[in-house]
Amino acid sequence: MTRNDLDNTPWYRQGWAWFLLTPLIVIVLVMAVLITIAVRWSDDVVIDNYYREGRMYNERLEQDTLARTLSVQADIQFDLETGEAFLSLQGDTTAASLVLLVQHPTEADLDQVLVFQSTGQGNYRADLERRVEYMRYLQLFPGGSAADRALAPWRLKGQVNFSDAQQVLLRPQPPLQ
Repeated sequence: MTRNDLDNTPWYRQGWAWFLLTPLIVIVLVMAVLITIAVRWSDDVVIDNYYREGRMYNERLEQDTLARTLSVQADIQFDLETGEAFLSLQGDTTAASLVLLVQHPTEADLDQVLVFQSTGQGNYRADLERRVEYMRYLQLFPGGSAADRALAPWRLKGQVNFSDAQQVLLRPQPPLQ
């Protein structure tokens, strides 16, 4: 065989071509997998509109101040077997319905909005949309929907770990120093 015979072989049969192309092909495949993972399982944005939330900061402080003034506190019991939640509200306030935001720390898909209806004398009841587990942040305010949060006169905040407890006492936030 002469040197001219070796040069006539197709490029894909020559070792140097695969030596150069293999790393490029591997990089393209790995990047395709990483982009797919990043798009499919991306982290949720906790608050979509940061500007609006920042403007409402002082209003939220006013809600906390009024809750302290009215001595509002709520004792909430979750019955995970029946999917019910019971709330007992104490303080100088009355409301036909209350809204409780049950928020997962990182996954917005796991958030729930519970609308408590009055059963009389400061007692309320709501149904859970689905079973809750692990850590959740809670916000309670008077109203009939989650959209009423900005207009609510007062609010209570807290957190509960459903792995440890199914009851939580929400009290007004202490004033900022």
